[in-house]
Amino acid sequence: MSDTAPSKPTPRQSVDSLRGLLPFLAPHRRLIAAWLGALALSSTATLSLPVAVKHMIDRGFGGGDGIDRWFALMFAVALVLAFATALRFYFVSLLGERVVADLRGRLYGHLLSLDQAFYDRSRSAELVSRLSADTELLRGVVSSSMSVALRSIVTVSGSLVMLVVTSPKLAALAIIGIPLAVLPVVLGGRRVRKASEATQHQVAEANARAGETLGAIHTVQSYAREPFERERFAAALAATLVVARRRIRLQALLTAVVIVLFFGAIVGVLWTGAQAVIEGRMSAGTLGQFMLYALIGAGSVGALAEVWAEVQRAGGGMQRIAGLLAERPGVTAPPRPTPLPPTVRGAMALQGVRFHYPSRPGQPALDGVDLELRPGETVALVGPSGAGKSSVLQLLLRFYDPQQGRITLDGIDLRELDPLALRSQIALVPQDPVIFAASAAENIRYGRLEASREDILRAARLAEADEFIRALPQGYESELGERGARLSGGQQQRIAIARALLKDAPVLLLDEATSALDAQSEHMVQQALERLMAGRTTLVIAHRLATVLRADRIVVMEAGRIVDIGTHTELLARNGLYAELARLQFGSAGAPAGAPSATLTPTA
Repeated sequence: MSDTAPSKPTPRQSVDSLRGLLPFLAPHRRLIAAWLGALALSSTATLSLPVAVKHMIDRGFGGGDGIDRWFALMFAVALVLAFATALRFYFVSLLGERVVADLRGRLYGHLLSLDQAFYDRSRSAELVSRLSADTELLRGVVSSSMSVALRSIVTVSGSLVMLVVTSPKLAALAIIGIPLAVLPVVLGGRRVRKASEATQHQVAEANARAGETLGAIHTVQSYAREPFERERFAAALAATLVVARRRIRLQALLTAVVIVLFFGAIVGVLWTGAQAVIEGRMSAGTLGQFMLYALIGAGSVGALAEVWAEVQRAGGGMQRIAGLLAERPGVTAPPRPTPLPPTVRGAMALQGVRFHYPSRPGQPALDGVDLELRPGETVALVGPSGAGKSSVLQLLLRFYDPQQGRITLDGIDLRELDPLALRSQIALVPQDPVIFAASAAENIRYGRLEASREDILRAARLAEADEFIRALPQGYESELGERGARLSGGQQQRIAIARALLKDAPVLLLDEATSALDAQSEHMVQQALERLMAGRTTLVIAHRLATVLRADRIVVMEAGRIVDIGTHTELLARNGLYAELARLQFGSAGAPAGAPSATLTPTA
């Protein structure tokens, strides 16, 4: 997740980390009170059963109708126990669902607020695993393990008290055996915790590998690497099973040892009690009562031993979630953001900007860049790969802040603006448009959520998308599939253009918007782009120079610097880097057939 791997938590740290759940439990006080009330009632009923058994044995078997009364009392206690247990299960399960829903919502919202630098060093599949696997562990703790643990603690405590009340001598002998069972819990718990951590790590690795492969399924299938990926995932699953088997074996052994020691101690104590009954120093009912309390207490301790490992696993999950919640974005809104004017002109400028990505601190992506974008002007950025073109877009959107210099919108430093307010004034059409697994209408509406149906249709017509959308099986309500799988590249691009048209922002960023299209698709997309660019401040990034010939100015970049600025004709005449790039693409003429002889502004 981060550049430095965190040290493994100790058992104490794992359990202490569950305190991070308290803020999520606090809003549900009434539900917690109802759960605790049901827990108290069920525990009271459980501890009352041995008393009823004692009286049934000592008085009921003496003859008469007394036995019926005591059996009826036992059944009544069982009814109360059943009702209270059902209520306890309902309240604690509902509490677990609500707490985990709140936690997932908080974590997801926090992840959305983190900056691009965080995602540069994180894997999305691992983040999804934190949202799913780790929060599911916590759901189990709140809705099951926490309830079982508290119930067991109450039952063990009550059983110990009743054991002393029933027979102080036998109770003293039983208490001596408790350390024998606690010792393996303490010693074995550490090994179980380490095995649980290893299991969680292997599960996260397997999930991350599967997510990465499924996200690149086109590449996997195009290279016929399905067998290879199946083997890789099978190996990851096999590694997961190895560590899971080790954890299960340790937990099973620990449970067996605890049960053997506890029941061995109980058998020894009961043998002593049986001798007392034979000698007339204790009634059979008293021994039966003592035996039931001992069994109830032993069973509760065994449950605690099983729950302890689950609590430690969940504690590790909570630590990982807490680590994510502790992440702070490097790009934030100032305490008092400067408000944008009611009408944004769209003038943007980079002044003395020097920038390097956090993952590459020694390699400047931009080195002393000065660039002005005038309102309504179309400026194209060209240059070889790695020249810094995409970095300019990243900074204009304030996904990062420059280490030196400043960037402004209508004269206001971007650091003084709320990033949400800034980005609401910018529309982006990327090289690889993001199409959500939703309908065509919903994908277009993403540009402006409050848009009407008429607005969506108008944007689609202007983007040359209306015709192919209507040809889909359900028209605008047709599901486009994950990542737009049911559309061609040109159709996906036109959906993205319709989204940008609907947003109607004063600043437009085009990042290689036509680079991957065939000639026919490019022609249609170019027509839509010209409508989109009209009247907006537009910055175009393109490797294919034919797409930037109509720009007002062409900015040539190399190694993070601006090396030349001019029109297509001016840059050709200077015979610099741009002319070299043009000759590589167009041949010795330096321009494609039919290219304009002079710079033209885009027309609607």
